[in-house]
Amino acid sequence: MKWKGGRRSRNIEDRRGARATGLLGGGIGTLVLVLVALYFGVDPTPLLQGMQGGSSAGTRPSAEDLRDDPLADMVSVVVADTEDVWTEVFAARGMRYREPTLVMFTNATRSACGMGQAAMGPFYCPADEKAYIDLSFYDQLRTRFRAPGDFAQAYVIAHEIGHHVQNLLGISGQVHEMKQRVGEGEANALSVRLELQADCLAGVWANRAHKARDILEAGDVDEALNAASAIGDDTLQRQSRGTVVPESFTHGTSAQRQKWFRVGLESGDPDSCDTFGVATP
Repeated sequence: MKWKGGRRSRNIEDRRGARATGLLGGGIGTLVLVLVALYFGVDPTPLLQGMQGGSSAGTRPSAEDLRDDPLADMVSVVVADTEDVWTEVFAARGMRYREPTLVMFTNATRSACGMGQAAMGPFYCPADEKAYIDLSFYDQLRTRFRAPGDFAQAYVIAHEIGHHVQNLLGISGQVHEMKQRVGEGEANALSVRLELQADCLAGVWANRAHKARDILEAGDVDEALNAASAIGDDTLQRQSRGTVVPESFTHGTSAQRQKWFRVGLESGDPDSCDTFGVATP
């Protein structure tokens, strides 16, 4: 992937090395302060909010910082590229694209959706419009999932930004409401369609970014498709438990994930990503 000449995003927050602490993490001193506040009839909420905010504070890395950290530098360029693509797509439809923030963290961090753990893998939180990633996930992608390559890494980011696009369009909210009214199996099926749509939107980004800036090199598409296959629900379940339980799927099979990434990649059209309008995604 030809990314080194691209611009860097300003919407990167670096929390690596920061400790994610809450009430218990703040130690006995925090607990004493809260008890004293309650004893005197003072609301401790502002105190707690201040401590929570400070515990997850990150920095905005400078261009020099990024040059010294090639992996973070690549992430920043990919995020910037998604900003360019989706700003153009939204503008063509008379809409404004609100840029998300990508948070790099180590082990665990606080988000508006709760505590994020590295074991969860990359995730997007619609409540604060931030995507979160522990960059050690890329080591797992290369070794555990056997999906190496910088474009495989870019696909992961583009997928999470796809969730941001869904959030801005109101799709995520609609799906969340629908899931509250159905059983577990149907809710999982809705999650699968949402995830596959994010894969498709990642493909849309790749199509448009390549046309605008010629970013793809030989083998890049195969890297993304390999990554999509490696993290399919059926593949992961087969590796971890030896059996496959389709009704428990939440992200889609390897074949489905590859299919929908390719749909977006070949069309470059977000309207082609209607995973909810087909009988079987």
